[in-house]
Formats: sequence, structure tokens, C-alpha cells
Amino acid sequence: MWSRSYSITTKEVTKEQIWKLFADVNNWHTWDKGIEYAVLKGIFEKGNYFTLRPKGGPNVKVELLEVIENTRFLDVTKFPLAKMYDEHIFEETEDGLKITNIITVKGLLSFLWVKLVAKKIVDSLPLDVQEQIKAASKL
Repeated sequence: MWSRSYSITTKEVTKEQIWKLFADVNNWHTWDKGIEYAVLKGIFEKGNYFTLRPKGGPNVKVELLEVIENTRFLDVTKFPLAKMYDEHIFEETEDGLKITNIITVKGLLSFLWVKLVAKKIVDSLPLDVQEQIKAASKL
């Protein structure tokens, strides 16, 4: 198993604003420059799936494993012989909203998927989270 996390605390957005940003999967491409599109049919809830196309990559099916409104969500992407989990946590603190993103890869070929996918995602988290805050602050 391989896991990395990134956290930042900000007073620029509320948990409701950041939640609204993420729950609107079909508009992720407007603030996430790393994807061509994401499509969710139905609502942002446990058990539902969305399709995401990274720039220059194939379509990826992502399943929502846990969804707690304004608090956290966990999704999984299945690769051959590995799974990548992406957890987003939103916690109110006296210093502002703490936003945490945890990427975990498990499975026989996890080392390969870390190299091909997960490491790039983790390396871009500081910039990506800043873009999320910027976009959510306008909601």
C-alpha cells in the first residue's frame, strides 16, 4: 500500500462552498486544468459513478464509496490489479477550513499505478487545491 496526503487551512472558503464545487462534477473541467471533462449522471451520492477523462488520457470510471455532505467524500478508481482511493476531508477549525486530500493505492500492481498515475496527482495537489479554493470562493 502507498499513501500520501496534503492539507491546507484557509479562511477563503467555507465547507459549503468547497462542497458545492466538488458535488458539481460536470463542471470540474472549469477549474481543474488537468481534465478534459467529468460526467456524473444522477446525484453526488454513495454508490454512484462518474466518468473522468484526464488530459491526454483514457476515460476513467470513478465510484463514490462514501459521501457525507459538507464533510468528506471517498472515491475509488479501479486499475488492473490495483485500486486508487481519493479521500477529501473538510474540517472547520478556529484557523479556518482545513482541506485534506489523501491518495492511497492498494493492490498487486500498486507500484506501477503509483508511478503512472498517483505520484503525478499527489505532486500537483498544492496547486490543484489552490485552484479549488479560488473557484469555490466565487460560489
